[in-house]
Amino acid sequence: MSRDRLFLLSPGFADANHPGERFVCPDCIPIEGLLAAAPDLLGKLDISHHPFARPRTGVIAALDADHQGLPVLIFGDEQPAPADAESVGSVRFVTDTRRILDLLAERHGFPKLH
Repeated sequence: MSRDRLFLLSPGFADANHPGERFVCPDCIPIEGLLAAAPDLLGKLDISHHPFARPRTGVIAALDADHQGLPVLIFGDEQPAPADAESVGSVRFVTDTRRILDLLAERHGFPKLH
């Protein structure tokens, strides 16, 4: 059985268009905060961090070259994917930050947003 997989941009990334500066992804950082709030739950899913620069080979391998935007939560087969999940072939996923936060609570027991 495969587990849910969460793909995020590596925090503190560089952007060649802005030399000497470091960045965080505004869509990934709320998810990073939730993960930091419940470190005991991190083992419930596979989490990987990817570089800002494209191509993002790990994301392409999981989805395809047209779906490299992050964050993305890809559903394993331990639980059914939600009805609002997008799909590439048989792979189901969501990319909306708020939806990812809600699903981490629903599927894996992370704290809910108030």
